[in-house]
Amino acid sequence: MSETETKVDEEMSSSSFASIKDERRRRRSRTPPPPPPSSPLRDRSKATSSKLSRSSSATSRSASTTLIDTTSSQFEDLTLNPNYNPRSFPYSVKQRCWDKAEKVKGRDPERWRRDAIGNIVFRKLVGCPGCLCHDYDHILPYSKGGESTLENCQVLQATVNRSKGNRTDMSKAELIQKSRYCKVSDRDMDLLEISAYGTVQRGPDSGGCRIQ
Repeated sequence: MSETETKVDEEMSSSSFASIKDERRRRRSRTPPPPPPSSPLRDRSKATSSKLSRSSSATSRSASTTLIDTTSSQFEDLTLNPNYNPRSFPYSVKQRCWDKAEKVKGRDPERWRRDAIGNIVFRKLVGCPGCLCHDYDHILPYSKGGESTLENCQVLQATVNRSKGNRTDMSKAELIQKSRYCKVSDRDMDLLEISAYGTVQRGPDSGGCRIQ
């Protein structure tokens, strides 16, 4: 074989080898890469996380159900138990107890009343030792079986209520002697209303001017 033919054969061989390489590269580019090998540790952590999530959800649902059941049972005890008797008067009873107290002539009945023995009291003053301060008193003391109902409620000057305590043998005259008196003019009442409500509201039977 001549030298020229040998060179031609070598060039053809190298060209064929290059074309084979190119073909392999094209095939590799078409074939999707194999999925990465799964790690047992990663799979275990995923499973653990999933279990913890399900456990947490179940615990939350259980706690919510328990809270609802407890609240429902307490509400049923309050509404269905005929013997339920709170220590203090409910708000609605206090409202009606105030409404049944004697009115003060010339003053707004929503703000001023007379207690069970005639003392003037101001609605915004509750539980303090002042002469215009009042309490909602159990006529028959709670400690002796008195109920927190409207029939057993009276507005009473706070000082008198403290003196009465749980006694049932005090007469009206004795309660009057325990009263704390202070001279309060219409002007003083006006100033109290302004400080508490921001306005002065006279009663329908005042016969005087209305201060706005």
